[in-house]
Amino acid sequence: MAGKRDYGQFCGLAAAMNVLGERWTILIIRELLIGPARFNELAENLPGIGPNLLTERLRSLLEAEVIEQSQVAWDGRAKLYQLTERGRELREPVLALAHWGMSLLDEEDRNGAVRAEWGFLAVQSMIEKAEIPDVDETYQFEVGDEQFSIEVRGGSVNFHRDGVENPDLILECDADTFVRVGARLLTPFEAIATGAVRIKGEPERIHRCSRMLGLT
Repeated sequence: MAGKRDYGQFCGLAAAMNVLGERWTILIIRELLIGPARFNELAENLPGIGPNLLTERLRSLLEAEVIEQSQVAWDGRAKLYQLTERGRELREPVLALAHWGMSLLDEEDRNGAVRAEWGFLAVQSMIEKAEIPDVDETYQFEVGDEQFSIEVRGGSVNFHRDGVENPDLILECDADTFVRVGARLLTPFEAIATGAVRIKGEPERIHRCSRMLGLT
């Protein structure tokens, strides 16, 4: 990490910020929490970063052993980036930060980019552990052209970045609506009443899912 800015403090938080505090770095982590990605995919999903800055940020994360790279089998020139074990430890802190930031969003922020894939992390950040149902159910979300699901089994929650067979509840909406509901800019009732959100499932399952996501 030679040549990088250093807070010069004997503190865990300061050490973390030495690695993660630069602009765009946490958003690169967000993308790789969704899944491994090539350089061009990261650049496309982070409009405004610029190739030189992206290269610099990836180099810093490689040096800190937060990410690793490998060859793409079908393209000898391309590199695939993914989180290391150290990088995967950032999941909970990043989800907590995302949940905290949802309350800062307002309608003016809708002018910015939004991706359906971000919903996969957003729904994980919304889980209220005290409200996890004591029944075994699966809730499927179809946000834009993306599918992901929450599986509740034995009081534990698992997340899958795909659809499942015979889910107990299906929710359909676009990415903008999904974020607006999560940010409390649109109530679930308003979203359903206007047709912006479409739900297939029994009312009690809808209620359990909504409570678990803190939307009631």
